[in-house]
Amino acid sequence: MTYLPNANRYQDMEYRRCGNSGLKLPAVSLGLWHNFGGIDSLENARNILRLAFDKGITHFDLANNYGPPAGSAEETFGHIFKDDFKSYRDELIISSKAGWGMWPGPYGDWGSKKYLVASLDQSLKRMGLDYVDIFYHHRPDPETPIEETMGALDLIVRQGKALYVGISSYSASETEKAVAVLKELGTPCLIHQPKYSMFDRWVEGGLLDVLEDKGVGCIPFSPLAQGLLTNKYLKGIPEGSRAAAHRGNGAIDEDAITEQNIAKAAKLNEIALQRGQNLAQMALSWILKDKRITSVLIGASKPEQVTDSIGCLANTSFSDEELKQINHILA
Repeated sequence: MTYLPNANRYQDMEYRRCGNSGLKLPAVSLGLWHNFGGIDSLENARNILRLAFDKGITHFDLANNYGPPAGSAEETFGHIFKDDFKSYRDELIISSKAGWGMWPGPYGDWGSKKYLVASLDQSLKRMGLDYVDIFYHHRPDPETPIEETMGALDLIVRQGKALYVGISSYSASETEKAVAVLKELGTPCLIHQPKYSMFDRWVEGGLLDVLEDKGVGCIPFSPLAQGLLTNKYLKGIPEGSRAAAHRGNGAIDEDAITEQNIAKAAKLNEIALQRGQNLAQMALSWILKDKRITSVLIGASKPEQVTDSIGCLANTSFSDEELKQINHILA
């Protein structure tokens, strides 16, 4: 059946400007890290993507190694894009990344120009695209000069294979350097994608200040601490959950599900309920309350989770008292 998107899809979504750029992103973006691989249901993936676009989510975030197996999330996306979204290409922001191990030998990992250019060519082929909107270096490479890695990102923009570039998981000082090198080359750094949640607040130790100062956007991943900040683990590890099912591969570590963390989540849940939200919605709202955040990346294993997550936008402001209580629990 031909997909016709919801005609009112832009009505209820909030769009935020990305740093000092001309680009706006939806406050909630969809990441394809899990549930879109070769081992997953294509039909379910299609239903999630359709619903997301129907709700005004215009940004789909991928990486070369998403799956499993690596590369298969981009292939899945490519199938669905061709069938459902090709005629809406200009309404979409599609991102990919390279920086983790992708193929054997010395040219399939880290941050060399050789790897980044080759990886993006492969990603474009898998997705059936001429270009991506944003291409990221996925993690800092301690051995490759930052000038080479940023030079590769600059080259990729000049080749027309990406419109914008970003970095992921760089520290505050690494970010400052990367931003400066890109600026000198004439291709600004659009955005940074760090891990950030109520349980992992490292970005507050300087990175957010650097991004604000340099006019760079921010799109956190794992805002729900891979499920810890949902009602999923309030009673321990359920059978069939990601933690029980596939250890490793970015799934939550079982040792993160401690009695202490579950107790914190339960107390946070009480505040969420007082706010008229569930725990996941409050965890997303809590990140979006900061004006330096452009968008927050959600994952979804079923369409209803997308609808539920977008519910966070109904209330992204917190009273001083609520923030005090939250900080007390997290301390």
